[in-house]
Amino acid sequence: MFNEIHEECGVFGVFSPESNGVADLAYLGLFALQHRGQESCGITVNDDGVFRTHKDLGLVEDVFSRGELEKLGQGNMAVGHTRYGTTGGNDRANCQPIVVNHTKGRMAIAHNGNLVNTFELRTELEESGSIFHGSSDTEVISHVITRERMKCGSIEDAVNRSMDRLTGAYSLVVMSPAKMVAVRDEHGFRPLCYGQTEDGTYIVASESCALDAVGATMVRDILPGEIVVFQKDGVRSIKDHCGKKPSRFCVFELIYFARPDSVIAGCSVHEARLRAGACLALAHPVDADVVIGVPDSGLDAALGYAKQSGIPYGVGFIKNRYIARTFISPGQKSREAKVRIKLNPLAKTVRGKRVVLIDDSIVRGTTSARIVGLLRDAGATEIHFRSSAPPFLNPCYYGTDIDSREHLIACKHSVEEIRAMIGADSLGYLDPADLPKLLGDSAVGGCCSACFTGEYPTEIPTHHSKMRFEGKISENKQEKKDGTTDEQESE
Repeated sequence: MFNEIHEECGVFGVFSPESNGVADLAYLGLFALQHRGQESCGITVNDDGVFRTHKDLGLVEDVFSRGELEKLGQGNMAVGHTRYGTTGGNDRANCQPIVVNHTKGRMAIAHNGNLVNTFELRTELEESGSIFHGSSDTEVISHVITRERMKCGSIEDAVNRSMDRLTGAYSLVVMSPAKMVAVRDEHGFRPLCYGQTEDGTYIVASESCALDAVGATMVRDILPGEIVVFQKDGVRSIKDHCGKKPSRFCVFELIYFARPDSVIAGCSVHEARLRAGACLALAHPVDADVVIGVPDSGLDAALGYAKQSGIPYGVGFIKNRYIARTFISPGQKSREAKVRIKLNPLAKTVRGKRVVLIDDSIVRGTTSARIVGLLRDAGATEIHFRSSAPPFLNPCYYGTDIDSREHLIACKHSVEEIRAMIGADSLGYLDPADLPKLLGDSAVGGCCSACFTGEYPTEIPTHHSKMRFEGKISENKQEKKDGTTDEQESE
């Protein structure tokens, strides 16, 4: 699982003036956000306060048949989610949206991000009587919001009050019987935007590419710390938490996570990657015959390198589009076969040539070594590897699945050692000092680059293993030395 960086989650919301077709819109939106998570997905439809949900493990096209969409019925609101979990295992109990029934109605919630105070919040909630069915931090958020909802008069007030207790990355879509609420954490780690269709339907999505998929025109990004409320009498904004903390948008969204056709805070992801490639060409020039990229997120950076260097750009790999990113490959031979199934070099492009190879990152180095090997086998005479991300040196606590320095090759080896290990003729990384250049003229503000620099915008969590709550559950069920379990002891 640590051979490559895994995606975040994708959230999607629909608020329509008419009770018609919201499930289909959510379905299309999740397709556009499939790149952000392939473990599971789900949709909840709100029909005048009656919530219908379908969610399961798997890709959108596998989880939702026409029959399942029809079972969701009609309604004027829907919330959707695609998941790659950075807290909690790949279990159906962790699928989203999470639906909560309480005395003041119902609530559905979809979340992208990762809290850093999950352990403390969950411990406090459990000690006061809360019961958890899964192990994700989204369920913790749902408990916090529900408790606040019991004390105040509206869902938006509950969300507002909950933000004082939530620390870390969260972009949320929350649905009550009468409203849809979108909210972004005070640092704005993860993207969130909204748009509108011609018939007046409002769409909230992690990325603007999902707005395009349903024919919506982007209105704007939701600001860090902002709460946007969608209801029958219009849209309103609550900015009580805006400006309290510096903006720290995750720069790896631009390098890898986001789709290249998305625009985030006025910054084209495609153009950001072009700029990354240009920076690489200036910092790590080389005499070569062709520049190629590793599909998909390395392609734009390769084009930027080619334009800046004057070296011709070529198509070096053909990608098998039918291999899901969750393809499981146990064993060394199977992992090697996976690379060959997923990527096949175009020998005509590289045979007898000096090649500049651009990829988005190097994690463990094993996948990079196999890709270099494919090019050698295809006849490349020289391979100059360039990474459009700086070396990964630190864990991420805000949603990227990097939870330990022990899995990061750059923590153990020098650039020259890594070059030799992956079999390249030369190796160059993006300079961390060039990261702000990726934003261009965007007004996104400051970026979070802690996984490269170690400069964290928040306190580092005391418990940060992805499976920390699975471990806690299993430990509680183990028999103690005196022959009792926690359950027996409590009786």
